[in-house]
Amino acid sequence: MDATGADDPRTPEDTRTPVIREVDFGTARLLPDVDRPRAWLLTVDGAPQSYVDLDDPGHLEFEYVRRLAFALDAAAAPGRPLDVAHLGGGALCLPRYVAATRPGSRQHAVEADGGLLRLVAEHLPPVAAAGVTTHHADARDWIERAPDAGADVVVADVFGGSRVPARLTSLEYARHAARVVRPGGLYLANLADAAPFDFLRPQIATVSAVFAHVCLIAEPAVLRGRRFGNAVLVAGHEELPIAELARRAAADVFPARVEHGAALGRLVAGARPVADEAAVASPEPPRGAFRVG
Repeated sequence: MDATGADDPRTPEDTRTPVIREVDFGTARLLPDVDRPRAWLLTVDGAPQSYVDLDDPGHLEFEYVRRLAFALDAAAAPGRPLDVAHLGGGALCLPRYVAATRPGSRQHAVEADGGLLRLVAEHLPPVAAAGVTTHHADARDWIERAPDAGADVVVADVFGGSRVPARLTSLEYARHAARVVRPGGLYLANLADAAPFDFLRPQIATVSAVFAHVCLIAEPAVLRGRRFGNAVLVAGHEELPIAELARRAAADVFPARVEHGAALGRLVAGARPVADEAAVASPEPPRGAFRVG
């Protein structure tokens, strides 16, 4: 169904007009970027979910996605294939990036919204050579069934609307994620909060309880409590590539800082890991924080 409500067999590449469809968890829109001929923004109920450029998968529009990509770039030698599990599928922005930068990688993308999966498969399918297998499943259920040491990188970028679901914020969940990540691998999570960080601080404590090494990438304005925003958590069983992450984050068009060690400890300031029975979703963003027209 097209933006007018009529059936339209043409793809977005043919029409370059918005595609609007009811999916399992809301109203999805594929919106063309007028400045890039094959680029599309995916929103669900007005909240931006993914941005993909079919001609240039290396173009990452969202700042937090670039920060996740910095960690993926530092996860292994350049070009080396990786086994990556993506919790949260969206329009498969990061899987496309990994396929382009690390050919031969094996990737699993887990998405709970089957209607969204079908929309992306119909209009923005990744090329067959991308090595991406999609799964219509709940992310927590999938990670609990995943094999031990089955992934070089686990990326958690799951939002119900604009909030991280409570089921993906607990110690029990984090233990499964840590079990799936191989020695030398990474766990990456996209989180969102604002001062006094009542959600973010316990999340750092929770992940720190199951991974020996943790750092946080965020803009200084977010860390100083001046605004609500994304924070990318990076964790591993072994030493993290802090210097590389810091260099890449500082050089970004929207510079970010890497908090680790004593500075991260001061941010956590006594917060404790969160068990299932006490887990809560991330806070509702302020009006307009992550929405587009």
